[in-house]
Amino acid sequence: MSHSRPLLALTAAAVVTVATLGTADLASGSPRTPAVTVQTAGAAAVPAAQAVPAEQLPTDAQLRTALLTAAELGPEFTEVPPSTGSSPSGGASPVSGCDALRALLARQGAEPAPQQSHQEVEFEGPGGSPMVTESLTVEDSAKLTGDFATVTEAFTNCQSLTFDDGAGTSVTFTATPITLGERRDAPAVRLDGILGGVQLNGYIGIERFGPTALSYGFFQRDSGSSQLASLYYRAAVAKAERTLGVPAGSETATTAAV
Repeated sequence: MSHSRPLLALTAAAVVTVATLGTADLASGSPRTPAVTVQTAGAAAVPAAQAVPAEQLPTDAQLRTALLTAAELGPEFTEVPPSTGSSPSGGASPVSGCDALRALLARQGAEPAPQQSHQEVEFEGPGGSPMVTESLTVEDSAKLTGDFATVTEAFTNCQSLTFDDGAGTSVTFTATPITLGERRDAPAVRLDGILGGVQLNGYIGIERFGPTALSYGFFQRDSGSSQLASLYYRAAVAKAERTLGVPAGSETATTAAV
């Protein structure tokens, strides 16, 4: 059974604005065992770029190198253009049920400033399932700290979210705070919903590396397991940490020890 990509893309668009730190596009899918082992923290199979000096902000090229690739996820995954789905018309908020998230969605449409480095990537398995997305954005340190506090509060306090495509189709998700990676303080939330009798399960997580914010999304169908979501999130964090040379959770650009 399949569902319209526009609704799932709309869910992604709402999540993107919720995080306010980058792009996280979601789509349906079913879990599978990765054919390629994903390197996590402490592994060295993924080549790392030269560490970024403390006084130098990451460039677009460095951010791109720090993102996961389809080969690292497994041969069944392909990279697809981000944000290919439709978005609500008239600037209407597609989410209801949580005042904190609605406040964040009021910032919808804001793009990274021209001086900000930003890179994003989206992967999907056969038939668009499962979906894994990641973005890295350089942001003013004080603003990034404020964003993290706001998102953490929203992820902690929101109990349910309803996403509407503006054409009569909607899905309500229960929201549950979750730890996806090694750092318990890294904001993350699990979303569970039913659409047309089919189980939908998603995860959103964010992390920071000094002035750089990582936004991560995973969405699947017919499964409630968090195993793959956590596996790929840990891989994304570990690669960004190695490539950017900044420890996960750091509020400064101090180069990580090698």
